[in-house]
Amino acid sequence: MLNTSSVGIQLILRPGQQFPICSHIYIMQQSNNEDREATVDVHFIDLTDSLVAWKVPVDVFAIENPLRASFEDLFRAFDRNVTFQYFKSFRRVRINFTNALAAAEARAKLHKSDFNGREVRLYFAQSVHIGSPHLEPPKPDKQFLLSPPPSPPVGWEQSKDATPVINYDLLCAIARLGPGEKYELQPGTPTTPSVVVHVCENDQERSGSEENMDGDSRPHPKIIQTRRPEYTPSVMQ
Repeated sequence: MLNTSSVGIQLILRPGQQFPICSHIYIMQQSNNEDREATVDVHFIDLTDSLVAWKVPVDVFAIENPLRASFEDLFRAFDRNVTFQYFKSFRRVRINFTNALAAAEARAKLHKSDFNGREVRLYFAQSVHIGSPHLEPPKPDKQFLLSPPPSPPVGWEQSKDATPVINYDLLCAIARLGPGEKYELQPGTPTTPSVVVHVCENDQERSGSEENMDGDSRPHPKIIQTRRPEYTPSVMQ
């Protein structure tokens, strides 16, 4: 019996039922010392048609064990087409009924009942809706930037390009670099050395200086290419 003190309505279930699984609920309302009885239809669209049994005995998970048949007969009394899914690692069994009414009735009568010296606990299985199994495309937030571009969104304006940044310090440093001269990038301090760039000489000046110093010209060493090993075919053609 469920009491709603705010409006003074009592909900009474049919005799012999301990869970609100009936298709009709009787409503008793007192008005002018007269009892009025009405019925309200209850739909089971939101109820699940599966139960999960917790802490099931280990012997039930053996296929040829007669204890499994006794366990299944408990639920076949409510639905002959019931199916079972056994999860031995978790010691749980999922019982799938053909309708939600049979699942609710089995849960009301078998929950916390004794089976082979153990208490059977049944809970409704929660169904998780994950949506469409297909991957949805991303939202077209910047679809107007595609090629060929469609119509831009309302209020969109072309942004003006900013003035290019010119590094005048870099241009000035490059202008100071002359052929054969050194350039000090960073002056030295009492604690740090200075950084000086020395321009390398070209090949003609280097060869001329070597000839003048030694009195004779030195031929440049020739780079000998590494010889490729002989090719031996593995398969005779």
